[in-house]
Amino acid sequence: MHIAFFLLLGASLARFLLRHDWEARSPWIIALTGALASLYLLGPVLGTRATPRRIAWLGTVVTVWVVLVVLAPSFAWCAVPLFYTGLRTLPPRAALGLVTLLTAFVVFAQVQLSHGGWDPNLIVAPPAVAALATGVFVHSDRQAARQRALIDDLIRTRRELAAIERREGTLAERQRLSMEIHDTLAQGLSSQQMLLQAADRTWDSDPVTARRHVRTAESIAERNLAEARRFVQDLAPADLAGGGGLEEALRGLAARESAAFRVDGIAVPLPDRVQAALLRIAQGALANIREHAGADSAALTLTYLDDQVVLDIADDGRGFDPALAREQAERGHGLPAMRVRAQQLGGTLTVESTPGEGTVLSAAIPLSLES
Repeated sequence: MHIAFFLLLGASLARFLLRHDWEARSPWIIALTGALASLYLLGPVLGTRATPRRIAWLGTVVTVWVVLVVLAPSFAWCAVPLFYTGLRTLPPRAALGLVTLLTAFVVFAQVQLSHGGWDPNLIVAPPAVAALATGVFVHSDRQAARQRALIDDLIRTRRELAAIERREGTLAERQRLSMEIHDTLAQGLSSQQMLLQAADRTWDSDPVTARRHVRTAESIAERNLAEARRFVQDLAPADLAGGGGLEEALRGLAARESAAFRVDGIAVPLPDRVQAALLRIAQGALANIREHAGADSAALTLTYLDDQVVLDIADDGRGFDPALAREQAERGHGLPAMRVRAQQLGGTLTVESTPGEGTVLSAAIPLSLES
């Protein structure tokens, strides 16, 4: 539109100079053409909003153009770019008023150029061009408004999705932390409570056993303190912090819980998150055995297969009904937490148990996980 304005302005000046001899109005027309061109160049600097400076600039441009049209009707068709300038700058009603004014001067100029001859096109063509220009602008403006609305909706939707993802991430991290605390600190505190209660009951009748319970509770408290410090550092299991790996961590856990431990198959490197998950599952399972099973013995077996690693925890305790335990899952983390840990790594957790015949818990994690 800017290029079209300057082309029309230059063509109008050239037409005037070619069609007319030098006369008194010629210097004025040349000066006004230069002034109009200079004023038009200021438009982009002032922006497109209907500010007082922008409206004053538009009024000055239209005034100079009107004077030019009165002096030389050849400049009439410079009104077409001014149509768009007015429509972009002014409110709808004011813009339509300006377009009507410009069209009237174009008709006036065309009649002057006809030298009194009658031609219906002189009356019909300018309003038709003005109507076409206005229609094109209004349509384009509505299209742009729809596009802006669509872009705003997309941006808002993207922000909402990002907020939802953040909330889901927060909830997932909160669930993970709750499982970590349940499998370590809560289980340890529960064990300490049981040991200290046992020590209190036997303190007078069997001081040696009572002191052994206290020492065991002290050892558990030391482990819990190490876990708490590890939470603060990087939330990794304290048993894995020494760099000995999953087997050493499970062996140490089994020794503390008086359980047997065995490794089958050829060991392969496991991702840290797999090692941490299996260790937490083992800790939770042994805590459940200690608190609920009444077992005489328990055993851990870590098996490396071709496509997965399997951790089995078996005991000879009182057993339970897995279906009933599933219905009571809302009472705590326990088995649901272990199952979630396995599922988060693409694995499975199975429980085989019958009342009075012990329990076997098996966690299987695929070895094809991305590190």
